[in-house]
Amino acid sequence: MIITTTGEVEGKKITKTIGLVKGSTIRARHLGKDIMAGFRGMVGGEIGEYTKMMAEAREEALQRMIEDAEKQGANAVVNVRFGTSMVMQNAAEVLAYGTGVVLG
Repeated sequence: MIITTTGEVEGKKITKTIGLVKGSTIRARHLGKDIMAGFRGMVGGEIGEYTKMMAEAREEALQRMIEDAEKQGANAVVNVRFGTSMVMQNAAEVLAYGTGVVLG
């Protein structure tokens, strides 16, 4: 599966546009991580626990988007984007979406 943030794939021709493909996950913060993040917030610097959690969430959302694309018959996804939104006080959704296409 070819995944790209551009609208085309160099050297390939889009022969069919499938349409919107997407994948998402919702992650909740963990109290223990919040305590550690609070300590780091006092002294400054990167909050590694959250960085790791968000990276894992993006990968999971991306994998779910790929599964959706395959299910719809696409062999590539162009114009891939990520979005995040707060679902409730301690949980956020990560959404990966793009246009599923068939490359010839």
